[in-house]
Amino acid sequence: MSRFIAEFEEQSFIQILFPHAKSDWVEYLQEAEENFIQIIKAIIKYEKCLVVCASLENVKKHFEPNENLYFVEYETDDCWARDCSVLSIQENASRKLLDFTFTGWGGKFEASKDNKMSQAISKNYSAEVETIDFILEGGAVESNGAGIVLTTFECVQNKNRNNTLSEEEITQKIKEKLHAKEILYLHHGYLAGDDTDSHVDTLARFIDEKTIMYVACGNREDEHYKELKLMQEELEGLSKSHGFKLIALPMSEAVYYEEERLPATYANFLLLNGAVLVPTYGVKEDAEALAIFRETFPEREIVGIDCLTLIKQHGSLHCVTMNFAKGVEIKV
Repeated sequence: MSRFIAEFEEQSFIQILFPHAKSDWVEYLQEAEENFIQIIKAIIKYEKCLVVCASLENVKKHFEPNENLYFVEYETDDCWARDCSVLSIQENASRKLLDFTFTGWGGKFEASKDNKMSQAISKNYSAEVETIDFILEGGAVESNGAGIVLTTFECVQNKNRNNTLSEEEITQKIKEKLHAKEILYLHHGYLAGDDTDSHVDTLARFIDEKTIMYVACGNREDEHYKELKLMQEELEGLSKSHGFKLIALPMSEAVYYEEERLPATYANFLLLNGAVLVPTYGVKEDAEALAIFRETFPEREIVGIDCLTLIKQHGSLHCVTMNFAKGVEIKV
């Protein structure tokens, strides 16, 4: 059996890219470092974490020795591990890691170091890394672990990605590489301030084979209301055709930095072995979101993570992490 392993399945470790002075975090580097340290310390309570950092010396000093904590030195362009790291695939009884091309979300930002990262550090993984000449970000695709991939048309079929291929060829390529039986496209849904062209991990996520959590907006005055309502209707259609259960998450109150609205979303949560890390933004909807997660995941610990620093760079918790499936080991 070959398939794209789902995030809600057992994991081996989480990979994270630590901020540094040559990245976009430089204006508030200490604040960013503190945020990443908080996330890493939360992760290693539940599973292993591999920290990719520009300087081992500068980063290791922030942590006490821990059997779940590993480091590898590599200077990245930025810290969005979800989009430039490998994806975990099952091919029969073995694991393979797929390294798709990363272009900074359609050439919006410099990404050459990020794109080369997985090959540069591939010796630190126990599984084979396959380099693929096809642009695809990890935040753009959600797997239910049973052959269905959920994505957004706006991102995957955007002309700033694989513009030499037709829509049908792009769909077929994703099917082939991710061993998918079906690609489900959402044609609606967006977040203000988003640089990714509507990554699905900001909008709708599989939490098991038949359940999708998604962002819903109940405020008709909010700029997101129309698009998120249309997305909800699309998901309701998929629920009827595929038997999916739907769980709505609130749209956060507007979060701003330097007068720009930021894409603060509770859909950008991180699943761990035995826990869910939930992004919070210092707004009233935080409590509602955390309550929904506690009700939905009674068997997992729910941990709120302040993501106000992350969201200044237009991403959140899921965006700065990448899960590696059980069966892929760290070799450091």
